[in-house]
Amino acid sequence: MESHLQIDSLDKKILSMITQNARIPFLEVARECKVSGAAIHQRIQRLMNMGVIKGSEFIINPAKIGYHTCAFIGIFLKKASLFDKVVKMLEEIPEVVECHYTTGEYAMFVKIFAKSNEHLKRILHDKLQNIPGIASTETIISLDESFKRQLPIE
Repeated sequence: MESHLQIDSLDKKILSMITQNARIPFLEVARECKVSGAAIHQRIQRLMNMGVIKGSEFIINPAKIGYHTCAFIGIFLKKASLFDKVVKMLEEIPEVVECHYTTGEYAMFVKIFAKSNEHLKRILHDKLQNIPGIASTETIISLDESFKRQLPIE
């Protein structure tokens, strides 16, 4: 929470601009913010050091590289103490792209991309459900991602 207090209006404007376009040149951000390019570079470095900015990435369209099935899987663990061991095993499955420790019905919730429903079935049967510590799973297939966005900078 302390990091939030160190974010001023210039930081917010910078964050707003770079979250809309991560490839925007620092000089363009500087012109819009009416400061030097060096100031923008320093601000972004400080925000990264504070952990506000976690990095930048190119986002691959899964369907364009053959992954047409997206699924969310609720995982029931045999014992909560097995969480860390299960996470390490899930990290070994490249199709698992997100893993969350959750409250509610499931102990964990993961997001998987597969090439097809058949591929998803093989991942579930051959990999995921063979992980020691997983009691059972419940799969929800996503039919379409309507939108995905960054949090608003306020």
